[in-house]
Amino acid sequence: MTRQPTPTDAPTTADEAELARRLGALTLEQKVRLLTGADFWSLHPEPAVGLRRLVVSDGPAGVRGELWDERSPSANVPSPTALAATWDEQLVEQLGGLLAHEARAKGVDVLLAPTVNLHRTPYGGRHFECFSEDPLLTSRIGVAYVKGVQGGGVAATVKHFVGNDSETQRMTLDARIGERALRELYLTPFEAIVGEGRVWAVMAAYNGVNGHPMTESPLLRQVLHDDWDFDGLVMSDWFAARTTEQSARAALDLVMPGPIGPWGDALVAAVRKGKVDEALVDDKVLRLLRLAARVGALDAIPATARPSEQDTASVAARLRETAVAGFVLARNENAVLPLNRAVLKKVAVLGPNAAVARTLGGGSATVFPPYTVSPLDGIRAALGDGVEITHGIGVTPGTRTPVAPLSHLRLPDGTGEGTEVRFLAADGTLLGSELRAGAAYTWMGSYGPGVPVGEVARVEVRTVVRATGAGRYAIGGSGIGRFRLSVAGAQAFDVRLQLPPGADLVEGLMTPPQRLHTVELAEGEETEIVLTHDIDIDTESASGSTGEAIGGAVTMFQLNLQPPYGSDDEEIERAVALAHEAEVAVVVVGTTEEVESEGFDRTSLALPGRQDELVRRVAEANPRTVVVVNSGAPVLLPWADDVAAVLLAWFPGQEFGNALADVLLGTAEPGGRLPTVWPASERGLPTTEPSDGVLTYDEGLFIGHRGAGRPEWQPPRYDFGHGLGYTTWEYVSLDVPAETPPGADFTAEVRMRNTGARHGKEVVQIYAGRSGSEVERPVRWLAGFAVVEAAPGEETVATVTVDARALRHWDTGTGSWTVEPGIFRLDAGPSSTTLPLTADIAVGRS
Repeated sequence: MTRQPTPTDAPTTADEAELARRLGALTLEQKVRLLTGADFWSLHPEPAVGLRRLVVSDGPAGVRGELWDERSPSANVPSPTALAATWDEQLVEQLGGLLAHEARAKGVDVLLAPTVNLHRTPYGGRHFECFSEDPLLTSRIGVAYVKGVQGGGVAATVKHFVGNDSETQRMTLDARIGERALRELYLTPFEAIVGEGRVWAVMAAYNGVNGHPMTESPLLRQVLHDDWDFDGLVMSDWFAARTTEQSARAALDLVMPGPIGPWGDALVAAVRKGKVDEALVDDKVLRLLRLAARVGALDAIPATARPSEQDTASVAARLRETAVAGFVLARNENAVLPLNRAVLKKVAVLGPNAAVARTLGGGSATVFPPYTVSPLDGIRAALGDGVEITHGIGVTPGTRTPVAPLSHLRLPDGTGEGTEVRFLAADGTLLGSELRAGAAYTWMGSYGPGVPVGEVARVEVRTVVRATGAGRYAIGGSGIGRFRLSVAGAQAFDVRLQLPPGADLVEGLMTPPQRLHTVELAEGEETEIVLTHDIDIDTESASGSTGEAIGGAVTMFQLNLQPPYGSDDEEIERAVALAHEAEVAVVVVGTTEEVESEGFDRTSLALPGRQDELVRRVAEANPRTVVVVNSGAPVLLPWADDVAAVLLAWFPGQEFGNALADVLLGTAEPGGRLPTVWPASERGLPTTEPSDGVLTYDEGLFIGHRGAGRPEWQPPRYDFGHGLGYTTWEYVSLDVPAETPPGADFTAEVRMRNTGARHGKEVVQIYAGRSGSEVERPVRWLAGFAVVEAAPGEETVATVTVDARALRHWDTGTGSWTVEPGIFRLDAGPSSTTLPLTADIAVGRS
């Protein structure tokens, strides 16, 4: 299929000549210096060629920028799983435009997103950061995301190339992936985003594939350069590049972060000795200059585009709309939803995620939103004073003490909420200080203007804790290294906190060890707290060399505080009583940062703690129980058939509560359809655990819904593509061409009728199959989809383009794509297992 030029195809041929001229003005040392980052989040400027500093930023849930804390708030968009659940390319492209605006507002040139690794297994720790188990859905949502971001003149970075589908031993594991599965599944989204999406950057993964670490893999050149004609830049994942000559001879262009890494002087020496061809270095620098030209970082070459302006209200509206579009209504017995607000008098909003919801996952996807709307707050605001809202947490599923809430912290001088952070030299000299509106602290490469990094020996956090209720308060710190806590001037502890052997860097940063001290406080009582952390470069990260690698200051720690709360038994009984008294009970359950985050895989799909018991007890007390599942990836729902409604909310971003209220009350229809199978049990799921450093993808082509019909297949709780709305649909007819030549796109038309009483949206899905095929295939696989809307009683036609690539397979004998001639069956319907319409199409010989 011939690709048509797009506005993001830049720079022009004339620009290429100019880039080559600038490249020629550089010495070998200058060129090599450009190929390793200047620090954690930026690249070196080079005045000799008019190159300014380029800034990169994580990513998938919003644009964090160069600061990892509340001082630089970011719009928190729904998780990628939620975006894929919309099946709405136009909506996702518009969200990409919002991210481009956010990036430019923070001085960011390159967004480290999207993540298009597949949902090979729900145990994957970064499942929430990826779109789907399906390569076609991932491709189309990913292309839309990239077009939106790059349409605003900001580079997107598709990652992690390739096979980074789990977290266990991710820095060292070798993923053994069969040739067909690699091409037909795991490389497919990258191929589409490089080709149709014209992405400007690719990130090479930590792991190896089939015997080669990805930063040294021949796949970089063979696939990206030779097969796909990729003209962009390939960067390493952070700290993934470990060799000089091997990675330099591969098609890796940029080592991140910097300034220390395996290239630098070692690469200059390798070129001088003839071990690395300088032409390879030139190609890498040319790609970097091309990226710089596209984002406007080279003088006299304007950026390809500028993002549209967004105000606070429009950002909020976009995030609210997107969250609604991704909510999947999995069950709705007796049409309990939408609720009729006219008859509501009392609603119980229960569960551990009701008042403090998860809007994003842990790890590099973390951002710090300007606000978050909890389900409790959203429902209260929507229903107003005329409806009584009661609340109980039900259970406390986490074992970690959370970051101290700002509402409990007062500045030492009494001027408001917050903490004072002080940077001290070894002799106690005050080097600098700052007032903070949070209790999670991260410094990467700098402690701020005027604070000399090498002289900081310890960091003090000073605050006053104010008790909002009488009881026992757990107060302490989380991090790596030495911590001291004083309460009211008396030392509470002096400890050195360490990670267990072999812990992943990000695991150590996201869930560091904790030490706590219990204080008995009366309601309204205040007590002075000082948490001191000694700076030790060897313990400032889970990897002893990380601090040195980025200039010496990688400091992350937290002040933790847990207010008093009842036991699970007491809180469950209270929740049951509240549910019994209410007309409807909304129970918000979900995962915690301890079980779902970058840095580690899940060991269980069960909801943590006693949340299943809470749901069962509440449902027994109130038959009108609506369960909202606040997780980024599937969890087991053993009570699903015993509650009135199940709404899968993912990590829906900062507008969670408002979007939830819209859906519960029928202001908006839940638009989501499952982008991944939701399992009923843990039987037969692919593992994330390597054996002797090797993770074999034994399931081959048959991940997720593609495994249907095989002996090991376990019927899921909810099928791929499943999702209900607030109306009903009749699938009237399916029309496809009688035949099509191989390698050609074709169109399927599905006639639909809205048979309900409300305007509605439907995601029409087309699946292909081939009975009696000479090659191994799934029984059926997704071949195309389209989103349609219609008014009550209205008939409409969903026009579904089936890309020629949907019917091809990888021929391992020839090492190329081919199409098997013959009859393919096409099924149309609302999910992978509900397919009321069928038609055949003959694919001829070329």
